[in-house]
Amino acid sequence: MKPVRLARDHRHITQRIIIKGTLILDTPTCLGSGDIEGVTDMMLIRDSISDHALLTGASIAGALRNYVHEYENGYGKQEKIEQLSTFLFGAVRRKDYKNDDSDQSPRRDDKGDEGDQSPLIVHDSISSEVPTIELRDGVKIDSQTGTATDKAKYDLELLAAGTEFPLCFELLLEKDHSQIKKALCIALQGLENKQISLGMKKRRGFGRCHVDKWEVWDFDLAQESDRIAWLTFERDWGKQSAKAPQIGKISEIFKINLSTDDKRDRFTIHATFNLASPLLIRSGQAETGIAPDVVHLKSNRNGELKPVLSGTSLAGVLRHRAERIVNTLDISTTIVDDIFGPDFSKDKTKQAKASRLVVHESEIDNTTDLVQTRIAIDRFTGGAYPGALFQEQPIFPQGEKNLEINLELRSPQEHEIGLLLLLLKDLWTEDLPVGGAISVGRGRLKGIEAILTLQQKDKHQKWRIFQNDAQLKVENIEQVNLSEQQVKEELQKYVSELVDYTMKRDHE
Repeated sequence: MKPVRLARDHRHITQRIIIKGTLILDTPTCLGSGDIEGVTDMMLIRDSISDHALLTGASIAGALRNYVHEYENGYGKQEKIEQLSTFLFGAVRRKDYKNDDSDQSPRRDDKGDEGDQSPLIVHDSISSEVPTIELRDGVKIDSQTGTATDKAKYDLELLAAGTEFPLCFELLLEKDHSQIKKALCIALQGLENKQISLGMKKRRGFGRCHVDKWEVWDFDLAQESDRIAWLTFERDWGKQSAKAPQIGKISEIFKINLSTDDKRDRFTIHATFNLASPLLIRSGQAETGIAPDVVHLKSNRNGELKPVLSGTSLAGVLRHRAERIVNTLDISTTIVDDIFGPDFSKDKTKQAKASRLVVHESEIDNTTDLVQTRIAIDRFTGGAYPGALFQEQPIFPQGEKNLEINLELRSPQEHEIGLLLLLLKDLWTEDLPVGGAISVGRGRLKGIEAILTLQQKDKHQKWRIFQNDAQLKVENIEQVNLSEQQVKEELQKYVSELVDYTMKRDHE
């Protein structure tokens, strides 16, 4: 062995922790293979031996690393060497940073060290069963005409909700490991709380997942019995259950309290609506056999097809109405790009960045499917147009509380919260229909209740808006002593900030 290799500082591993759990997908998930030669535009990655789906360790580690970084530092911050994410997942390359003197830049010590390798081993995961596959169509809508943009249709493969992946992590610890265990606890607790999404289009409701409980084996390598137990762990020739695992929530197993460390600023809206009219989001993939020409979008939930309001459809509707609002106020549409992400159709030079608004996919309950037969009318003769008979199958409400809409704005500014409140008002008052065929009265929603939550470093506020018979009521959940008028003024302040933002832009 070369002297250079002998002179290296080797890790003195004193403890190994093996963690296992079952990851369950809550919404359809696209784990793309990057293969351009397939039956769809975006193909799923599969195991090369079986037909099972593959979730790579790199994808898992990337999602966990990003979550730990945002949890510790907030959204949109640059990663540093000395922080929890680098302790757990390893250092980052210097070329990924700007060469400046800010606190965000990495520091190289006298030996030129840029950090250690990751002490966490993340295994690839193959789905427990051959997964159910969903196909989704998408199309870009022209904001001016309200029609589909030419050559802007795409389709993709998705893993159905309910697909399970067995996860396995192995943590290699040296003497000082308190920060590493804390970082791992944050990451795995994020999976428990459904706060980590996988795959593409995560900001539009895809890829949500969770783990109910963990199995943890802790091997102290200073003990001979634990060394033998680790060497024979899950070996066919080893002893069965040589060391019993701890089972439960990760914070209870590690005995770490993380309630006060979250640095993420966000504004969330959790709103409940009734369907005030039939709803139709077109899909050709949900039905098999004989079906009407147009059916509503459905997604697999617990082995059955359920109607859904997709995050992509809702985000498109909200963006279009947001553009109308800012145009009415004579504000630059950059505020819309800042919230929803840039639109490159008119300006290819814009800097690419992800949407800060997360729009979740919503299941629709208490509905029934009815087929309607329609025909196009010749505007010249007033008679039926030849060959234009078609059938549609929208969903009709059969009760109350049909769907819940969940929105999350990351790193919110006050004028951006004001814009979201105006969008909520339009949805609430049936003024902003969703889905297709809105010209014949479909897609209108009626608000029942909305919970608004603003979480920031220095404050935490929570409001409730609800319908009491024909009157709209508001209350501050955190400060119950405030009058209704005071609460209205609190919310009106954010809308006023949007108007003030218009005036500031005019003066610039």
